[in-house]
Amino acid sequence: MTRKPSKTRQMLGGILRYLSATVTISVVFYVLLALFFSTEEEKRLKQENDLYAEYYPQLREKELLVSDVVEGLEVKDDALYRRIFETEAPSVDAVTAVDVISVSDSLSESFFRSYSASKGEGLMRMADKVEESFHEIYRLMAARKDSVPPLTMPLEGMTSAQTGASVGTKHNPLYKVDLRHDGIDLVAPQGSVVRAAAAGVVRSVTRSNKGLGNVVEVDHRNGYVTRYALLGDISVSQGRTVKVGQKIGTVGVSSTTFAPHLHYEVLRNGTVLDPVNFLFASLTPDEYAKMLYMAVSTRQSMD
Repeated sequence: MTRKPSKTRQMLGGILRYLSATVTISVVFYVLLALFFSTEEEKRLKQENDLYAEYYPQLREKELLVSDVVEGLEVKDDALYRRIFETEAPSVDAVTAVDVISVSDSLSESFFRSYSASKGEGLMRMADKVEESFHEIYRLMAARKDSVPPLTMPLEGMTSAQTGASVGTKHNPLYKVDLRHDGIDLVAPQGSVVRAAAAGVVRSVTRSNKGLGNVVEVDHRNGYVTRYALLGDISVSQGRTVKVGQKIGTVGVSSTTFAPHLHYEVLRNGTVLDPVNFLFASLTPDEYAKMLYMAVSTRQSMD
């Protein structure tokens, strides 16, 4: 004799079938909505992906072009270095690297002892010269015969990587010949604020489209003059008194320059001095050492 299921079991079975059908229908509807309808966020992401896919080949082509240009510049720089110094360009930081001589394991212990001794003697001689210079500075200041020369950076946030050629005979990028370069090139974005390196009086303001372009000269007394060239905007006028760090203009760019930068000069009684020697107070010893190395070793100017 077959036993009929109870009403409770029949009710539970009906509820389960109903829930199962409801879940199945919900899943089907969700899949259909996901396939045929997109949210605003999905539409935006799809548009961005399509845009990236369209521009990727162009960006890739530009990347390869830039890589070729950089590689070509490296080859030219190495060739210039070999022509000037008659040796291969160093592949390490010549200022901070201490493992330059450790590339060979065949060097004897006596070599390292003599090498260290000679380096130590050279450093001691340099320290003696620094000490003599400080004594001379103290003597001049005590006698009130001299003023402190410009010691602050005319551009904020400068690093050694932004250092260009300093004073000397440099290769001009426009005329492709070696010319006298009387300042230091400080690379910075166009529009960067240029500030007075020390307190003084604006001696002259020149606005021109030729040569060094817009130029401001500041007299700091006792023969010291700073010159800020290749400016964009000029914020001071002739005869105006300026404080240290005061804005005098902005970095500009012209057809005669290789890239936006400040051409900065320091003079004493009309004699051109190397500006890099007056920037140590604005930098850490490590950054100043790197900047000094870059300024001296860079063969091509930017103006």
